Amino acid sequence: MAAITRHKPGTRMSAAVVHGDTVYVAGQVADDASADLKGQAKQVLEKIEGILTACGSSKSKLLSATIWLADIRQWELMNTVWDPWIDPANPPARATVEAKLARAGILIEIAVVAGK
Repeated sequence: MAAITRHKPGTRMSAAVVHGDTVYVAGQVADDASADLKGQAKQVLEKIEGILTACGSSKSKLLSATIWLADIRQWELMNTVWDPWIDPANPPARATVEAKLARAGILIEIAVVAGK
């Protein structure tokens, strides 16, 4: 059986879990919830990139992404940050949905799965 490694484990969850050659990154939200959607999306993607790097992966190895937006009408605006961030040669499978998010002010949450 493949080894399991937890990255930044906490009492409730880990920032990521590596199982074999797969990295599962927990849903990430912006640290500064006062930012607009573009600002929050940039923060979240920077966090994800840092976690992937720490786990021996990169955005070029993304397999899937799930994006939750507090307001689905901001889908196109979110894509103005997402599109230049992803590796254009290796776009992941992706789902984007509207959802009530955990805290007031949080406009976006993103979880990804990547290979190593």
